[in-house]
Amino acid sequence: MPHLPASTALQRFRVIDLTQVRAGPTCCRQLADWGADVIQVQMPEHMRGDDTLGGQDGSDYQYTHRNKRSITLDLKQDEGIATLKRLIAGADVVVENFRPDVKFRLGIDYEALAADNPGLVYASISGFGQTGPLATRPGFDQIAQGMGGLMSVTGIPGDGPVRVGIPIADLCAGIFAAQGILVALLERETSGKGQFLHTSLLESMVYMMDFQTSRYLIDGEVASQAGNYHPTSIPTGVYKARDGYMNIAVFGSKIWERFCNILGAPEWIADGRYHDKLGRSVNRDALNAEINRRLAEHDRSHWIQQFNEGGVACGEINDMRGVFAEPQIQHLGMVKEVVSKWQGPQRLVGQPVQLERTPSTVARAAPRRGEHSEEILRELGLGTEDLTRMKAAGVY
Repeated sequence: MPHLPASTALQRFRVIDLTQVRAGPTCCRQLADWGADVIQVQMPEHMRGDDTLGGQDGSDYQYTHRNKRSITLDLKQDEGIATLKRLIAGADVVVENFRPDVKFRLGIDYEALAADNPGLVYASISGFGQTGPLATRPGFDQIAQGMGGLMSVTGIPGDGPVRVGIPIADLCAGIFAAQGILVALLERETSGKGQFLHTSLLESMVYMMDFQTSRYLIDGEVASQAGNYHPTSIPTGVYKARDGYMNIAVFGSKIWERFCNILGAPEWIADGRYHDKLGRSVNRDALNAEINRRLAEHDRSHWIQQFNEGGVACGEINDMRGVFAEPQIQHLGMVKEVVSKWQGPQRLVGQPVQLERTPSTVARAAPRRGEHSEEILRELGLGTEDLTRMKAAGVY
């Protein structure tokens, strides 16, 4: 089946996906979900390594590689490289996450490819950057979480560093790379030229530290773990009602007054310990204990209704079952359905941004390795005789 765009927004662009594991595939999934013709280049079955997310039949792989086509090429063979270059010559974008030196060794670095395709946008994703003292060090999401500072501010004080429960460095690097690609494609419309762009797990993680970086770079403050409580806005965090935990966020003096009145503690408004931000910070532990004591008088549903009606932000703390049972999640239509020829009906989370005129969907389930090899090779003009010879030689 030829390209089946998931949206009309990017359907005119072709992307060659040379990535594996998560950060690179996430970048390419972003582009595929908005309609780009993403061709995933994988190793032939006979030489593949552990480059998939839980195996091709795993839910992780199915989620990450939807809306793509797949071709296999042996890049250790000259004809495999030549075929890849032929494919790239007609493409708009290449995305790779090899070790920084590999693309040069294979002769598929930006300068080499741009000679034949000057409009090419070439994106590289690495662990630590394309150059520098750590450029050749192997990268992994949790390593970037630690080196980028996230684990130093995550978790309960005194319990030691804690990783975030999702591969946030991988995901952010992939999303930032996709954003960079879109910026480069927009710029190409005026210059007519492509360009090389690159990001890394480490850079993405440092950027995602956001206000924690400015607290250090501007104020000289080194943040530490604050557990489930916001480090600067108090009271904001996880609190316990009679039947379980909930989040409450109180920002600003007006919201603080509303919160006190709803909780049945109007006296706190004038209490010298709590009446301003500094006082609430100094007396955080005592205040939180008193809040939990009062919350224990009712169930979460009572407080969530009361606080939201009174203009105080709060909400449930859901597990994944609770997430997808949430009426608002259902209303937003975040779950998309697609039928896999290999696995049957699937439900996957779609894009979180809604374009009203050119929406994204899941048009195609994740492909099997090399599922579209012959289809794509024929699009390059190769005939049956060529395909037979290349197959016998293990080129694809």
